[in-house]
Amino acid sequence: MGRSYAVLGTGAIGGFYGARLQQAGLEMHFLLRRDYEYVQRNGLAISSIQGDFTLPKVKGYNSVKDMPRCDVVLIALKSTHNHLLAQLLPPLVKDGSVVLTLQNGLGIEPKIAALVGQSVEVLGGLCFICSNKNGPGQIRHIDYGQIQLAAYGLNYQPQGITTAMRQIATDFERANIPIKLEENLLLARWQKLVWNIPFNGLSVVLDATTDAIMADRHGQKMAEKLMREVVAIAARYGLNIPESFIQNRLEDTVKMKPYRTSMKIDYDFQRPLEIEAIFENPLRAAQKAGVPVPQLTMLYQQLKFLEARYLSRE
Repeated sequence: MGRSYAVLGTGAIGGFYGARLQQAGLEMHFLLRRDYEYVQRNGLAISSIQGDFTLPKVKGYNSVKDMPRCDVVLIALKSTHNHLLAQLLPPLVKDGSVVLTLQNGLGIEPKIAALVGQSVEVLGGLCFICSNKNGPGQIRHIDYGQIQLAAYGLNYQPQGITTAMRQIATDFERANIPIKLEENLLLARWQKLVWNIPFNGLSVVLDATTDAIMADRHGQKMAEKLMREVVAIAARYGLNIPESFIQNRLEDTVKMKPYRTSMKIDYDFQRPLEIEAIFENPLRAAQKAGVPVPQLTMLYQQLKFLEARYLSRE
């Protein structure tokens, strides 16, 4: 019998990956909340470079109290909503469950592990994907889609490749989702920040999509300098990210279809930004290690200023 999955956050990430898993025949349960009635009537629609499809019927819920305990819980909420996890997670897990967070940033897993206890394995999934939510129950997958999967251990001690990782990878591969298994979650998180910090942040402060940033020599230089600061912080913690990694990420971004980042979308809709997980926690790590990061510091301050300007009006 296959594994059952619960999806917390049926948006650009959870909606896309969850729908692909259901399409592949897995048992899926989606927390929908605001989209509940729309999706119950119309289903979940995926527009994708790999082919469009609609799931006319999904097991959707507007409360975790109505959801079953599942073998795997996918967390695809924005990290700005992680204060809700204390209420959302416990009703969904059981002994032997696995919690897989598909969120960006640093410092996510320790808080999740504290909520679920030692009988539940916590995994981190780093999604290299361009995907947006266009409306209720409507997800647009623009480019890429690979997930890097790694296990969390206390204080981010590397756990190697676990059985749960292999099992979940099998499910995702069955759904044609590329999976790469990693032995060191902390290294994988810093590698993801090499892209997330410059392009999420610059897309907001420059009011630009990824292609516009990379088409301008000043934009490209800013992105590259931020990448080098992230690599320098990671190095101070014994995590080696080679020069080729920076160049590959820059080249990937040039090849990427024009993309409005998730943080730019949040900014355009004047929603809270994922500043703490993506910028503040890495900045704290830099300060603790004594690594000078003037570009990251400036970007963080700019984002805090811009966010405060509209949140203060609410």
